[in-house]
Amino acid sequence: MYETSQNSITDFSKEDFFVNENFEIDKFPTHFLVVEKKRNIEKHLRKTRRTLGDLQNILYAHAKYSVLICVQGMDNSGKDSMVREVFKDFNVRGVTSYSFKKPSEKELKHDFLWRHYKVLPERGKYAVFNRSHYENVLISRVRPQIVLNENLPSIQSVEDIPSDFWDKRLEQINNFESHITNNGCIVMKFYLHISEEEQRKRLLKRLRDPKKNWKFEASDISERKLWGDYQEVYEEVMRKSSFEHAPWYCIPADDKASARYFVAKIILETMQQYTDIQNPKMSQEVKENLSKYKKILQNPLENS
Repeated sequence: MYETSQNSITDFSKEDFFVNENFEIDKFPTHFLVVEKKRNIEKHLRKTRRTLGDLQNILYAHAKYSVLICVQGMDNSGKDSMVREVFKDFNVRGVTSYSFKKPSEKELKHDFLWRHYKVLPERGKYAVFNRSHYENVLISRVRPQIVLNENLPSIQSVEDIPSDFWDKRLEQINNFESHITNNGCIVMKFYLHISEEEQRKRLLKRLRDPKKNWKFEASDISERKLWGDYQEVYEEVMRKSSFEHAPWYCIPADDKASARYFVAKIILETMQQYTDIQNPKMSQEVKENLSKYKKILQNPLENS
C-alpha cells in the first residue's frame, strides 16, 4: 500500500520495517511515498535525534545496557551519511562507529567474529557497525574465495566449502547475538534498501562531481553485475537472523532524507520501550546531607 498512496512520514512505526520469515526483498519498496517535503523530513529528524541524544545521556548514567546498531546495504546505499546524520547529536563519549573493511593479517588468525566481539560497546554506550559481522555471510557467500583467506581446517579451495557451511556460520552469528542481548546489549540491524536504478544514478554522480571522484572504484562496476546474487543472499540472511531480541529492519533508501528519519525513529521507539533506563538515584548519604553541602558550596574556599 505504501507504493500507491501517500502517508505522513510520522505515521510509520518500526513494525512497518520489521523483517520476518516471509520477507521478500523484491516486493519491499525502495521508496515510500510521503506527503512531507525534504525540509520538513529533516526537521523531524533533528527533533528525533535530539531526543535520542538526551536518552543516550541517561543510558550512559544508568550504565546497565549497551546498544549495538548494525548498518548494511549495497554500495552507495547511504551507509556513511546515515551514520553521520542519525548520530549527530550524540555525546561523542557515548558512541563509537566502526567500519569493517578487509580483515587484517592478525584478524585472520582468529575466528571471524573475533574482530567484532572485541569492539562491542561497553555498558552505557552505543557502537555502530557500518558493515558488520554479516559481511561474513553476505560478501563471502557471493565471493566464496574470500573464505580461503581464513585458513580454515579442511578448506583448501572453494570446492572444499561444505554445503552447510553458511547455515552453520549464520547459526554462530545468531548465537553471538543471543549471548550479547542476554547480557544487556540492545541490538538493532538496518538494511538500507535501494533500487538498482538509484545506485546507477549515485555512481554517475560520483563520476560527474570532481569532489566525489575519489569515492568511485572500478570494483563498483563489477559488483553491480552481481546485484541479483546479493539480493538473494540478503533476503535469506535477514529472514534467518531477524528476531525480536535482534531484529532486522528493511529501510527504503532511495530517498536519503526519509531513510535517515526512519532509522532514527526506529531507534527511538526501541529505546523508549526500556522504561527501566533511568538516571541513577541520589545516594542516601548525599540526600541526608544535601542542605549542608549546598551551604558549603555557596561560599568560596578561604585562602589557606
